[in-house]
Amino acid sequence: MAERDLRDIANPTRTREIIKKYGFNFKKKFGQNFLTEPNILKNIVTAAGVNDQVNVLEVGPGIGALTEYLAREAAEVVAFEIDKTLLPILGETLEPYDNVTIVNQDVLKLMVNEIPGLFENPDLPIKVVANLPYYITTPIIMHFLEHHAPIDEMVVMMQKEVGERLDAKPSTKEYGNLSIAVQYYTTTNLEFIVPKTVFVPQPNVDSAIVKLTVRKTPPVEVKDEKEFFKIIKAAFMMRRKTLWNNLTRIYDKEMLAKALEQSGIEPNRRGESLSIEEFASLANNIISL
Repeated sequence: MAERDLRDIANPTRTREIIKKYGFNFKKKFGQNFLTEPNILKNIVTAAGVNDQVNVLEVGPGIGALTEYLAREAAEVVAFEIDKTLLPILGETLEPYDNVTIVNQDVLKLMVNEIPGLFENPDLPIKVVANLPYYITTPIIMHFLEHHAPIDEMVVMMQKEVGERLDAKPSTKEYGNLSIAVQYYTTTNLEFIVPKTVFVPQPNVDSAIVKLTVRKTPPVEVKDEKEFFKIIKAAFMMRRKTLWNNLTRIYDKEMLAKALEQSGIEPNRRGESLSIEEFASLANNIISL
């Protein structure tokens, strides 16, 4: 039996050796950037609070750098990898860990009610911990949230700019419909920044680790979630325009004027100045008219 390489997968030298050994070619369409800094991986696992009473769902394990750290602490790790050329690499790098399962599937095609059944002990809390590909960060996060996936928390790496948007407050340039949507479902916290220099290949921008803790109940009560999000999306359609100019594109002016008055919201305000509570009030009044 070949002697196991005891170096972390995230060791820069070992990462290069693995890539060379398998003749792996990075695929831009999958947004592949491999992390090569062990301390950052340790900090991700710590931020996620992973221990032997937690199951972890990972998206995009790459060559297994983060997966390895998760496997050392978690009860089980199920990692979804869409690139089939990475499967033999993961078979080697993660061979020492018997609590890891690799699934060659697009995670967006996963029915969220199937998630607990992926694990031997489906009753343990489930956390999503991942270095998400930049190009599909938002669809993955919203897939889990909008479909009410049975998960407790997501601790995910993403483009720094996107992380700042998720954690943004009203009246800031980062604040928008994505901020409100994510904060409706979760409490958000930008944990720390990851410099672009610790990746192979090096991306153009820095990354951020964001913790999204799923709320048991939303922070506001809305009569119709679909209408609530429709209003928010319309309010930010053209950021420089007022709420009135954006919303009269989809609502009758007389009804909108009445709803704004009932909500105590001036029509000349911009969407970025409204809190989630004000959007909820407006949506509920529009629905009631």
